[in-house]
Amino acid sequence: MLHNHYMRLALGEAKQALLEEEVPIGAIIVRGEQVIASAHNQREQLKDPTAHAEMIAITQAATAVGGWRLEECTLYVTLEPCIMCSGAILQARIPLVVFGATDPKAGAVDSLFHLLSDPRLNHRCQVIPGVMATECGEILTKFFQAQRRLGKK
Repeated sequence: MLHNHYMRLALGEAKQALLEEEVPIGAIIVRGEQVIASAHNQREQLKDPTAHAEMIAITQAATAVGGWRLEECTLYVTLEPCIMCSGAILQARIPLVVFGATDPKAGAVDSLFHLLSDPRLNHRCQVIPGVMATECGEILTKFFQAQRRLGKK
């Protein structure tokens, strides 16, 4: 299945984040069948609260296409986007978002808010939730369990 292929790439990015002691979330942006952006969380490394995987990938994709409108792209991300990332997705006009695990504490697509489908906004996205949700959720669960064992937040 095509969505699983790209989600595996996003999981590869999440694993890279894990190696860098970042929250293991990965994102891939595809245009046609070409990956034009791949990123993972880098908040700790960059000391930047906006350095979420989606935000970095959107910036990379905009550079790759030479403009801010990502109207022919699909975003694959291992965790349901937050409010900030959902806003950036809407601003970039990304038409399709595929995510893995839901985020009951900060999810702004299905869990807490429904920003990407809100009819009051001038742009909406098609959303495919739950692609490889188990794998996407497990890497996060293991990371946070290890953080708690180490006494970190």
